[in-house]
Amino acid sequence: MNREQYNSDPRYAKVLEQMDLLQIMDVTTTRQHKNGTIVWKLPIKNNNSGKTNIEVASFSTGYVRNQNSGYSNYQLNKRCESNPQYYPEQKYNADTGEHTKTGKYLKFTTRGCKLIPIEIDRLEYLITYCLKNYYIKRANEVTETYDCGHYDRINDLESDVFTQKQRGDGYKEGCKHKKQYIKDLENKLATINRIADI
Repeated sequence: MNREQYNSDPRYAKVLEQMDLLQIMDVTTTRQHKNGTIVWKLPIKNNNSGKTNIEVASFSTGYVRNQNSGYSNYQLNKRCESNPQYYPEQKYNADTGEHTKTGKYLKFTTRGCKLIPIEIDRLEYLITYCLKNYYIKRANEVTETYDCGHYDRINDLESDVFTQKQRGDGYKEGCKHKKQYIKDLENKLATINRIADI
């Protein structure tokens, strides 16, 4: 999906703004777009491979899935209990080799995925899911690939400023630039926390 299509509607524009803030890329192919599928690539490495970034997708069937599990891409949809289904109970007669109905019914319930039929609702759900499960729960892993205001990254920046002071070349200018950069990172983190509270 291109940026013009995201900006065509206020809800899509809000999703695009959050994607830009979280550095999520839309990597949907032309074929996927024709099928009503949207694929996003997160700036976080996948735990299983460690080489590829996490990808999530929204499907026109109402499912949202993690795309990094190879043959078993799992659903991210919320789970719900299905309506009970009743089946007639049968008893096997070993003498005749036939099944006969007993007049009783067996009740079965299963857990299924709660489908999200509207595309914008799926995208908003994906943003919320990714924020909660990838950006917040795995925050210590995000710092390696995602430029946000975590303390490890800030410490690296501060040590870089100290190195400039030792060299004596442009210490004041470099320090001013780094402080502004740190402030920008802290503002991004505050915005991410604000989105997480929504």
